Amino acid sequence: MKSKSIKGASPGEIKSALQHAAADGFKPTLAIVFLSVKQDRDAISKMFDKAGIVVFGVTTNGEFTGEGITEKSVAVLLLDINPDYFTVQFSELSEENYRQTTQAIAKKALEKFAHPAFLIAGSNMETDAEELLHGFEDIIGMQVNVCGGMAGDDFSFSEQFVFTNGQSSNRGIVVLVLDEDKIIVKGKATCGWTAMGTEKTVTKSEGNRVYTIENVSALEMTKKYSGLKNLTPDNPSIAVEIATSCTLQLQREQGEPVMRPGLIVNWQDGSFICSGKVPQGSKIKFSLPPDFDVIEKVIQNCKDLKATEMPEADALVVFSCAGRLASLGPLITEEIEGIQKVWDAPMAGMFSNAELARFTNGNLEMQNLTACCVVLKEK
Repeated sequence: MKSKSIKGASPGEIKSALQHAAADGFKPTLAIVFLSVKQDRDAISKMFDKAGIVVFGVTTNGEFTGEGITEKSVAVLLLDINPDYFTVQFSELSEENYRQTTQAIAKKALEKFAHPAFLIAGSNMETDAEELLHGFEDIIGMQVNVCGGMAGDDFSFSEQFVFTNGQSSNRGIVVLVLDEDKIIVKGKATCGWTAMGTEKTVTKSEGNRVYTIENVSALEMTKKYSGLKNLTPDNPSIAVEIATSCTLQLQREQGEPVMRPGLIVNWQDGSFICSGKVPQGSKIKFSLPPDFDVIEKVIQNCKDLKATEMPEADALVVFSCAGRLASLGPLITEEIEGIQKVWDAPMAGMFSNAELARFTNGNLEMQNLTACCVVLKEK
């Protein structure tokens, strides 16, 4: 399998880049497209469709290739996979059918492949991503190979999209199904945020809303441990500061902790609406603000994956949390470059609203502040 990454600031630039990529006889059959909501995704999708290329498309909070990060632009990974080795499925979602939708996708995948792997992306902030994952587990089993992320919208947190040839939705799911008997798919998810202090108990919560920790409001507990000075509704960057500087780490019996940043503060009762479910009675720790060690952990985990399971790669796909970009700023470039250098393969990636993967020895879950690297290699 041959692959190439291209980028551009407009449909015209992408068309020119595609023509240049194909000048040596390269004939891609699949395009993994990451782009800004400000781009004309319909025009880009039609362009690929006219060229006979299947599209897996997602809007982002920023996109990148091995050549660096772009803003309000387009990054594409082109692959010449045998069409018999993959398929793309697309479905609309509603809050009543998350699990049933991915159950149906998994069943359809099994009709085509004995051992399917899934690259997925969903849209809409209200989508219950964990229910999507459970649907795959119901049909394939707990060992199902799923990686992906939730669509972004240039940090506006208003409307996100997934799309494929002739279809687009601000509340949908796009799924690239790969035949693992023909294509090796390995995902590696790493966060790197360091925990501080002792375990604490969530004493009151409902779904993704945390009211109290050790019988103290989530806001007051965060004030105590974060060191943040201006935790008031007048602070315009309060959500980013809480989410990235004093993130909750949900402890697990096995596998690494799962990050659950507080995204919305209820100033009346001091509760947080977090990025995912935080069960009442669960154990949490707070996180230290990130430093360069966070980047080194991601790159080292990729090196470990290369040394133990994937010595070579045909292509890389990366879903990196938008919170990593907000927290690390320009340093995030070193992380992206470091991942690409491990395998020295064509790469495209996006900054997502959430990452869908499993940590080492952990369950398949919705992650946050995480970098999920997906490595592809034809057998």
